Order: sequence, then C-alpha cells, then structure tokens
Amino acid sequence: MAKFELKLPKMGESVAEATVTNWLKKVGDKIEQDEAVLEIATDKVDSEVPSEVSGTLVEILFQVDDVVQVGQTIAIIETEGGAVVATPVAEVKTEAAPVAEVAKAVEVAKETVAAPDFSNSDKFYSPLVKNIAKEEGISIAELDGINGTGKDGRVTKEDILGYIKTRGSQASIQSSITSVQQVVETKTTSNVKPETNSVPTSVNGEDEIVEMDRMRKLISKYMVETFTPIFMEVVAKALKDFPGMNIQVDGEYIIKKKNINLGMAAALPNGNLIVPVIKNADQLNLVGMAKQVNDLANRARTGKLKPDDTQGGTYTVTNVGTFGSVFGTPIINQPQVGILALGAIRKVPAVIETPEGDFIGIRQKMFLSHSYDHRVVDGALGGSFVKRVADYLEAWDINREV
Repeated sequence: MAKFELKLPKMGESVAEATVTNWLKKVGDKIEQDEAVLEIATDKVDSEVPSEVSGTLVEILFQVDDVVQVGQTIAIIETEGGAVVATPVAEVKTEAAPVAEVAKAVEVAKETVAAPDFSNSDKFYSPLVKNIAKEEGISIAELDGINGTGKDGRVTKEDILGYIKTRGSQASIQSSITSVQQVVETKTTSNVKPETNSVPTSVNGEDEIVEMDRMRKLISKYMVETFTPIFMEVVAKALKDFPGMNIQVDGEYIIKKKNINLGMAAALPNGNLIVPVIKNADQLNLVGMAKQVNDLANRARTGKLKPDDTQGGTYTVTNVGTFGSVFGTPIINQPQVGILALGAIRKVPAVIETPEGDFIGIRQKMFLSHSYDHRVVDGALGGSFVKRVADYLEAWDINREV
C-alpha cells in the first residue's frame, strides 16, 4: 500500500488560504479518482477538492471551519503501491493517472525533442493527456480549446484521442464558418434560442442524410447561441494592438501584463455579479472562445465555478445588452485599468452613403461604452482602443477561416 497526500490546491494569484466547510467523505470510505473529498470556501467562491487517485481515506488532518494554507496536506489516501506519493501544489487539480503511466509519461517526455511546454497553461491536465499532446505536437492553445467531458470539464484520454481523429478537418472548419454566418445574419439578441429539429427524412429516397459527428455538433451549438464570443475575440485582438490597455496599477508602479486574460461579467440567479476569466484569450480561435464563454457562463449560473476561474483578469467586458440596456457606464474592476460595456443590438434608422447619393436604411447597431483609469490611460489611448474594437466588428468577415 502507498499513502497519497491530498493537498489544498492553488486557487488563484491572490488566494493563499481556504476554510474547510464540509467533508464529503469520512475515514474508511472508498474514493474514486476525481471524486470530491471535501468542500472549501474562500473570499471569492466555494469549491470542491477532488482526489487524484482511487483508494481509501485513512486520515483527515483538518476539521470543518479550520483554515488551511495552499499547499498544506489536508488528508491521506491509501492506494495500491509501495511508497508515499507527495503531490506538488501546482498539480493538485490534474486528472490523476496510475503511477506506471506517470513514469512512462516522464520517460517519453525526456526523449521528445522541442516538446510543447504546458507549464504556462492555466488549465490542469493529467500526465497521460500531456504525454499524448506532446507526442502529437498539440500546442497549449489547441489543448485548451478541446472540450473536456471529464469531471469539471477536464480533458480525458478519450477527449484528446477523439480530437486527434478530427484534427485539421476542413469540414469542421467550414461548419464553423457557416455557423458564424448564421449568427451574424440572423441573431439580433443574445437570448434567442436555436431551433431543435428532429432528424430530417429524405423525401426523394436518393439524398444521403448523415448525422453530425460530435465535433460538428459542438461547434454548431456553441456558435449559434450568442454573439459574445465574437465580441471577446475582437476585444482580445484590440488589446494586442493597444497593450497599454492591458496593464494594472500598483501604487506608483505600472504592471504591464504579458497575458491577455479577459474577465466576463456574468449575472447570477440571486442578483449578484461574478466575473469569470478567459485565460490567454488572444490564443483562442473563435470556436475555442465560444466554448470558453459558454462553459464559464453555464458554470457561473449553476454555482460550479472554481476559485481559479475568477482570478488573473487583465481587462473586463460586460454585456449590459443582455438586460435590454442600450448602453451603460461600467465601473473599472481594479487593479485593471479598463472595462468595456456592450449595449443591446437593435434596429435603427441609419444614413447610407452610396455613389448614387445618401438614403435612409434600417441597420442593426449597438453602443460601446468604455471606462478607463485616467491616471495611466489618456483620452487618445482610451478612445483609440474602443474605436479599434468598433472597426473590427464593422469589418467582420463572415467568410474568414475560424
């Protein structure tokens, strides 16, 4: 038998401790891999701590209402094997793999030349998934864009193998482009639900009707639900053009943030507001952005966000149009220096200029409201940034590759 040390995972840049609120298991209970062992609370969100291994809970080191520091061992789980396994803090949330698989992954990784570096990823992956990704040359951005079916959206072995089978599929790309075109041309509000149709029937007996594969279904579902992924992609692109907006203020110092992490304000059912963060937003394509937006929004509404999901934001976007507001004045989420509010998209009369003369037409328009910290952002930068966002939206190419 081996003893596995279950540690309090790292939960964000500014979170150093958590309070034990409930033990879901007691000494002597059997625990499955990825099964929640206890519940914790921080000043940000409540969360569960899962086990990375299967085994038996043999010791509980903290009781309910005890305060635990990040990295401290909170429980001991007895597993098959012959040595004590100490888990690094940064790897606590990863999907566990048997010891033999971990050793194999390490050996293969050593032999791999110029393998992708996953240390910069804000997500957690099991050694087995990382090993497969390295062998297949899958980048961090690609891996982060895979839709995980494991607990809390984790990418499993089956997920990554399924992605490899459909990787590079031009049919999937074309499906994404078509979905984007449908969004831009037909959707006017963010609460329009896509129709769910039954399986079509061939009326002439000649046409072949093929059900979409899993990847195409996911892409279609994500791309027709909302405009928000388009907005987030455009904001990330504008932040790359104007890095002076992707900064933070610390007293008399300016911190230039390397990563573009977009906060996405989301309303909760109880009326409160929470801001989950899309990490490395500039590295995601539109499909990946759509999956991140919908995943975070769904988990925010159901109270399943993890502490790390709300940490590390460098710029925030809030969609006041969701509530029917034409525009609003957003408040900066300090220490960030800017926040963008998206108003409702509505049909309005507009002057159309043509070579034959001007005329009045009906067009869909929205207001962008930009608040920024005038201590470090002057009017030229703040105005140029929001103008660039507008330019990108107005020049949106529905036929581009996603």
